[in-house]
Amino acid sequence: MSGFDLSGKVAIVTGAQRGIGLGVATELARAGAQVVLTGIKDVDGYRAAANICEMGLAATYRRMDTSDESEVTHVIDDIFAEMGRLDIAVANAAIYPNTNIASITPDEWDSVMAVNLRGPFLLAKACLPYFQRQRHGRVVFLSSITGARVSSPGYSHYAASKAGILGFMRTAALEFAPWNVTLNAVEPGNILTEGVMEHQSQSFVDAQCAAVPLRRLGTPQDVAHAVRFLVSDEAAYITGQSIIVDGGQTLPEMSTAILPEAAR
Repeated sequence: MSGFDLSGKVAIVTGAQRGIGLGVATELARAGAQVVLTGIKDVDGYRAAANICEMGLAATYRRMDTSDESEVTHVIDDIFAEMGRLDIAVANAAIYPNTNIASITPDEWDSVMAVNLRGPFLLAKACLPYFQRQRHGRVVFLSSITGARVSSPGYSHYAASKAGILGFMRTAALEFAPWNVTLNAVEPGNILTEGVMEHQSQSFVDAQCAAVPLRRLGTPQDVAHAVRFLVSDEAAYITGQSIIVDGGQTLPEMSTAILPEAAR
């Protein structure tokens, strides 16, 4: 096994039916982990898990609404009961409606927070008892450069939720540390996912590429490689930190505003 070996580890990845989440789940499976993909689109979820298994890797799918505490707790309990351990949790599920502040309803605001911010909190909380029992665990939150570093009109609730993840992560890293549990984050920039390819024109993609110093959009694998490192034994002394995966997009002092990364 090359790279950061995860043989014998059990991992859960939320929002893993496609895009970044599927890229992360596939990369962790390639590293040797048994991966549980979760989401709310069952057809896509079962297909994604089956595709990973066809590579000779270990993956299953479980339906889970990350904003529902009972569902999150039930799935985590079942994983531990069935597999006897849980080592890695990756909170990736997110939604990103484009609505200007004047038009955002309280319900829309709450729905974004429920998935993007409540979801990572519920996942970490549900995993903690098992991490405490094992005295070991790895949590990675998928944040974004949007909110933490930059933003764009129409994404105030998305930006607030993604910035909020980083604040929660730092506090949780302190609270979980006595049990040898690390919590870190990855902040993707603009990533070329199925959503971008399906819903955006080539001229739009070209304009995004022009705003990135490396002159290309990232791939789900680019993000997944950072996650794989953070959940590995090699990252055992890293906690409460984030890795920006944006091709240098946030480096220039002057640039035009661009949209956040595509659907996960």
